Amino acid sequence: MTFREVIIRTIESAPTDQLPFVPRLDLWYRANKMAGTLPDKYRNASLRDISDSLEVGYHCLLPDFSEFEYEDGDSDIGLGVYHLSANCYETIFHNVKKTIERKDGGFLKVTYQTPYGEVFTTSVFDERMKKSGATLWVTKEHLIKDESDFEAAAYIFENAEIIPRYDRLMQFQEYLGDRAEAVAYAHTQAGAMHLLVKDLMGFEDFCMTLTDDENSLVQLGQRIEPYMDRLFDVVSKAPSKLVFSGGNFDSTITFPPFFKRHILPQIKKRAVKAHAMNKYLICHTDGENQGLMEYLLESGMDVADSVCPAPMTRIGFDEYYRFFREKITIWGGIPSIALLQETMQEKDFYAFMDNLFSNLGDGKRLIISIADTLPPQARFERIEHIARLCKSFGPVKPVPNPGQ
Repeated sequence: MTFREVIIRTIESAPTDQLPFVPRLDLWYRANKMAGTLPDKYRNASLRDISDSLEVGYHCLLPDFSEFEYEDGDSDIGLGVYHLSANCYETIFHNVKKTIERKDGGFLKVTYQTPYGEVFTTSVFDERMKKSGATLWVTKEHLIKDESDFEAAAYIFENAEIIPRYDRLMQFQEYLGDRAEAVAYAHTQAGAMHLLVKDLMGFEDFCMTLTDDENSLVQLGQRIEPYMDRLFDVVSKAPSKLVFSGGNFDSTITFPPFFKRHILPQIKKRAVKAHAMNKYLICHTDGENQGLMEYLLESGMDVADSVCPAPMTRIGFDEYYRFFREKITIWGGIPSIALLQETMQEKDFYAFMDNLFSNLGDGKRLIISIADTLPPQARFERIEHIARLCKSFGPVKPVPNPGQ
């Protein structure tokens, strides 16, 4: 079987000829390529070459956030909108005048003039961040400073148009071949309220507004939500079995009561839409999920991407697997610190991996990967060891749930 087939069959809980290992290597590759510190045999290799050499799947759940479709494609990052060359859609904001200001040190200020006043964002993406392999900007000043900015923010998203660009996804699938299924990426935030807390407002400001005037905040979310719906509607029709929407959940930032009320319904809505299109929904669940597990299970998502267990979070892999294995495919399972010498010594790493693999059972609904990604300073021989463990696991023959 090809990795493309194995990934889809794993999500479907169907037998496969191997336990898939699909590590995310892009940030490790970018940082070491820039620093000239790739392993000798990979000095002139592409990321695809390295995946082929390791005989692992090609990780493409998230797009390359550093490759924009045009020169100022980074200008709307303060809106949580990345105009990426890999997106299977384009976002166009109508009836808004935009002014872009750049300064040394990777500083970006974008001002939006609307009939309801002027709003702006400032962000930074400097050389130090680039050398670390990072691709996401840091927002310094959010679009919404206080409630006086609500009308302008709503207006911007109400005047947004989403245009399909499925040709890009098809071209990427051609590049991948059978190494993976090209994923149709919608947005890292699951819905409007998630967009507000993660991108459009500072966290403290969001929490204070949620406490003092929740109704106004919810009304703002209701005006932005149609934009998120239009976006997912376009992406769900893309030529891929896998659709990505929502991630970076955390029991502190997206705390359980908030998650239940404002994020869970959006994931459910996306899951229903995806399933109606014969697609599978992926969510990026790389945070601290204690207190959120029941909601994740209830959400209808098909794949929990970048599952990050203890010792980086409070939930062990065994607990994740017991909880999810009948309904949700785990994509992840190995915390990134296990690949770093300074955080896990050699003997501890091998003991950790032995313990993990001794508890995989039949390997049902498991796609082994690094959560969240392979760090730039990772010991590459540890990736090679994990690849060998997955190969030696043998075929995966899921045992039916006794209740089924």
